[in-house]
Amino acid sequence: MDLEKLREIASQLKIGNFSRHIFLCIGESCCSKEQGELAWRALKDQLKERNLSISTGPSACYRTKVGCLRICMGGPILLVYPEGNWYGGMTADRIPEFIDRQIVQGEPIEEWIFAKNPVERVP
Repeated sequence: MDLEKLREIASQLKIGNFSRHIFLCIGESCCSKEQGELAWRALKDQLKERNLSISTGPSACYRTKVGCLRICMGGPILLVYPEGNWYGGMTADRIPEFIDRQIVQGEPIEEWIFAKNPVERVP
């Protein structure tokens, strides 16, 4: 394993500078393949357009596309840490409002959240 190369990649991706990590489940047990891909594209594009992905600052985010968060219904399912908010029905049309409210303003969208599992920040 080449740790130096891994460190270089992590540095280029600004890992260590993010305030949040967003996981979007687009598994076909959760939603249709088309619905999942549209949601992923919307999330990726919105974060890039707003300079929130591969950046620094209080709203900087890392995003990860996953195949299963084990909920397997009501998707796409989105999980945002450190808040630990689990969102259901995160279709492409909901992504801009999610970015505005949860990510930029720090205001969870309670009516879309079906579970919470916050993670304490480590200094």
